[in-house]
Amino acid sequence: MSQPTIIQDADYLQNNQYKSSANLDARAALHRRFRTAVTPWPVWVFDQLGLQEGTAVLECGCGPGWLWRENVARIPVNCAITLTDLSPGMVAEAETALSHAGHDFRFQTANIQELPFPDERFDVVIANHMLYHVPDLAAALGEVRRVLKGDGRFFAATNGQNHLRELWRIGRELWPAEDSPPHRLVTAEWTLSFRLENGAEQLTAVFLQISLLRYDDHLAVTEVEPILDYLFSSSFTGDETRPAPETIARVRQKLAQQIARDGAIHITKDTGLFNCFGS
Repeated sequence: MSQPTIIQDADYLQNNQYKSSANLDARAALHRRFRTAVTPWPVWVFDQLGLQEGTAVLECGCGPGWLWRENVARIPVNCAITLTDLSPGMVAEAETALSHAGHDFRFQTANIQELPFPDERFDVVIANHMLYHVPDLAAALGEVRRVLKGDGRFFAATNGQNHLRELWRIGRELWPAEDSPPHRLVTAEWTLSFRLENGAEQLTAVFLQISLLRYDDHLAVTEVEPILDYLFSSSFTGDETRPAPETIARVRQKLAQQIARDGAIHITKDTGLFNCFGS
């Protein structure tokens, strides 16, 4: 197994990047406010799950519970939904938001590489944009298969190499040094360990049937600050020193001029959901 990157460092993820939902929300806000898709991402994902009355569900990497908060009125009756995350802070936020939602939600801090559940416990397991944070993906997928019932389904969302490519180019302007972690990572064009281009190959080690559903969307951003907020909140920057004020001012002015000229800054999205079953 290769050396974990900063976006796979458990201590950093729990105690820094995802200690609370603040960083995640700064990034999600850009998608919520400036998406061009008619259907929001959490609603689209829920549509693919096909939940029925009495479905037993596990979400790994639940964050603050956005998937369920957005769809709480659509959850079939008697579904038992267990929400887990590596970060206790995220689990606490999800529990605060959903504990009185009128459904059978259960909350637990857990690592997908060592799930604390019995074999064949769940009908559906969900990993929504989190598998690229997992150092030992083979172990994680083995655990998912173990806790799934024989006819259960696994849904894994991730991004492709072109996702937010225009945004990462802006990041390179903010952190231009060749030896900076953001520059090295962004130059690689979001080469995640689990992405749309390599996800199916890794999933076939565990599941017989895999299909990829793509989410049709891009961003048309009409304000500068949400772009900067996104970049400053990103795990790509880690603990890097904030760019010099003059650098931020130069990039801010350039973005403002682009919006004034073109009406918006258009940013590519390359996102999808793997639907897996069979063993």
